[in-house]
Amino acid sequence: MPEPVRLCTLAPGHFHAALVQKEALPSVDSRTHVYGPLDFDLIAHLDRIARFNARDVRPTNWTTTVHAGDDWFERFRAERPGNTVVIAGRNRPKIDLILAAVSAGYCVLADKPWIVDAADFPKVESMFVEAERNGVFAWDIMTERFEITNRLQRELMHNVDVFGTALPGTADEPGLELESVHYLSKHVAGVPLRRPAWWFDPAIAGEALTDVGTHLADLAIWLQFPDEAIALADIEIVAAERWPTAVGVDEFRQITGLPDVPPELAHLRDGHSLTYWGNNSATVRIRDRIFRLVTRWGVRANSPDGDTHRASARGTRSTIAIQHEAGLGSGPQLLVIPTKEKPGVLAAIKNACRQWSAIIPGFEANDLGDRIHIRIPASERTGHESHFAHVLAEFVAAFQDRSKIPATHQSNLLAKYHMTTHAVSWARQRRQVEEHVTVMTPSTDPAAHIQ
Repeated sequence: MPEPVRLCTLAPGHFHAALVQKEALPSVDSRTHVYGPLDFDLIAHLDRIARFNARDVRPTNWTTTVHAGDDWFERFRAERPGNTVVIAGRNRPKIDLILAAVSAGYCVLADKPWIVDAADFPKVESMFVEAERNGVFAWDIMTERFEITNRLQRELMHNVDVFGTALPGTADEPGLELESVHYLSKHVAGVPLRRPAWWFDPAIAGEALTDVGTHLADLAIWLQFPDEAIALADIEIVAAERWPTAVGVDEFRQITGLPDVPPELAHLRDGHSLTYWGNNSATVRIRDRIFRLVTRWGVRANSPDGDTHRASARGTRSTIAIQHEAGLGSGPQLLVIPTKEKPGVLAAIKNACRQWSAIIPGFEANDLGDRIHIRIPASERTGHESHFAHVLAEFVAAFQDRSKIPATHQSNLLAKYHMTTHAVSWARQRRQVEEHVTVMTPSTDPAAHIQ
């Protein structure tokens, strides 16, 4: 009988820590432990777990032992109550917790981002050394791999009758573009999300590209180089930018539940608004492929879809795109835009839909003239929160059989964090140069007009 996964959560500062437990799995012990300071984050985490236990449909049965106080970390290292650590909290110290857990002989299931600064990259490399020494492993929570539109896009990109071969792209027109738009005000598990104050501090949370951008960097590799190991020498940052989102003080109060902007965020306050570094773009080359990653944060969504994901992959026969379009239904939609031989592309897509429908009925190819819309059955539109159960199941499989850890796991995890952190470093340096030039020659220098 395989050993069950026994979860121990450390300093749960992000709602993803609770979403790991949204669904119960047979191979995961229902008795869990939480270690952390007795603060808002811990209370919010316990409340989410309690609501999972109390819901009417598929209620969970978690029994949680709480170890709270100033000495929580020392107690965690001394008491050793489980075999797996869940880490989803403040971004800046996350890699230190991961490293400490694997050094103590725990397997780790950790939310992104593991690091938000290039200076911490050596710690990720050290973590893999420690994990191997102790016979454990660390797994990152890459939920976007389980989004149905991403999975189908990946499959079609490797169907030569639909996609042809990938175009390498240029800096002006990349072969692959990925854009993620998120909102500070949102609902999680059916209730308004209260974000902690540290979320707004780039020194702790990092910038968007090093946080949610981790998903985009992961997808860029996963889509274009399936089952291939990417070396750091394969990666070149071509260009990068950053720009802020202004968050009104009243909006900040609503999002956090705090009466005012706390002193530790005073350096980000500008009158009646707060500067939130929520927007980045990076143009990256891996081997012969050039792609662009864009992350944007707004305060509140204008559409019912809320957070959105857009992707466009260019091939010799077609472009395969994911985008939100009200006329085609809610949620991300999968579209194929033929660039040549449309009848053959359409026939290949219809054949793919027949194959998918033999397993899960309901996939259809709808000819819209200049593009083909792939209808996805409602049963596969499960949403972001449901993807955490898939990640946990994937982790459990690797926990019980280490041969299921892909050979590319270490190299490609290092590759994506190299991309995100070095792109943000590039963008910061570029902005500092532009601001310096603007101050020196505000009326004549063209860099003053570049955002």
